[in-house]
Amino acid sequence: MPFTTKSYAAHSPTGRLELFRFDRRSPRDNDVVIDILYCGICHSDLHTARNDWGNAKYPLVPGHEIIGRVLEVGPRVTRFKVGDSVGVGCMLDSCQHCNSCGKGWEQYCENGATYTYNGADRLDGSRTQGGYAEQIVVKQDFVLKVPEGLDLAGAAPLLCAGITTYSPLRHWKVGPGSQVAVVGLGGLGHMGLKLAKAMGADVTLFSRSPDKQADAHRLGADRVVLSTDPAQMAGVAGLFDLIIDTVPYVHDLNPYVPTLAAGGTLVMVGYLGPLENLSTSPLVLKRRAVAGSLIGGIAETQEMLDFCGQHGITSDVEMIRMDDVNEAYERLLKADVKYRFVIDMASLKN
Repeated sequence: MPFTTKSYAAHSPTGRLELFRFDRRSPRDNDVVIDILYCGICHSDLHTARNDWGNAKYPLVPGHEIIGRVLEVGPRVTRFKVGDSVGVGCMLDSCQHCNSCGKGWEQYCENGATYTYNGADRLDGSRTQGGYAEQIVVKQDFVLKVPEGLDLAGAAPLLCAGITTYSPLRHWKVGPGSQVAVVGLGGLGHMGLKLAKAMGADVTLFSRSPDKQADAHRLGADRVVLSTDPAQMAGVAGLFDLIIDTVPYVHDLNPYVPTLAAGGTLVMVGYLGPLENLSTSPLVLKRRAVAGSLIGGIAETQEMLDFCGQHGITSDVEMIRMDDVNEAYERLLKADVKYRFVIDMASLKN
């Protein structure tokens, strides 16, 4: 039977998120019912709630960095039991038979992945609503195991910010001796520094702010380069095998491309939209590339969580109450958080 859960939802692009009760769909035989303990706040939550991408369906419950405990399992569930610590990321389902799904790239499902919120259930068409809520129902194939010992609140942002930076590091085979740079020190950027360093890379932060140095070194950066300083930029010309660009708004890529080594790649993980006036000469002359990357598939996300468990990696978080979410959104727009807001969902249940 469907059951009612409390949440916070956006009802329009300009309104505040407010308390909202709705019915979760009935659990199926292969479903896991999860009591949500923590939910991270992602830039995508804000963009979707405010309809910046033009596809929001209201009322809309954001949240796709979910950590919780298993409350109930269906009779066909074999991977989880009541009481397990689990995670749910950006997807709840995919077609699971296309070429991309066959490669473990459910995030690129050719028939469309089912997103955790602002999507539609593949079987009954019901609206998917996210993790700013008491409970969620998820197919077991899209539920993730949280390694023992990881701080649960700090683990929540791994389900989006973590996998968004881990996936390109793995795809471009980063390891000992790799030269990796990260553009921007925010929710994504600080995870990129931690993960690249744990993989054995030599890690650089590109920043426009000289006051980021101490934090960047604490998080794993071997050097910090001021992208506004031509001399510092010239000093790293031709150095990097991979640059992970986490900046979530339109910006000029031309200063960064010459810092790539021959055959190097700059991968966009933060900005969705058109690029203007990108010079192709530095690309063509050194076989450099500008690429994009989304999240990772389910197997890769589990691999990332296990890697973080082995290395003791979590996100640096600021905990907030559920009723502080609107203020957190305003602070997020000002980059006033180090480095990820996480909602303590107990504040919704009390």
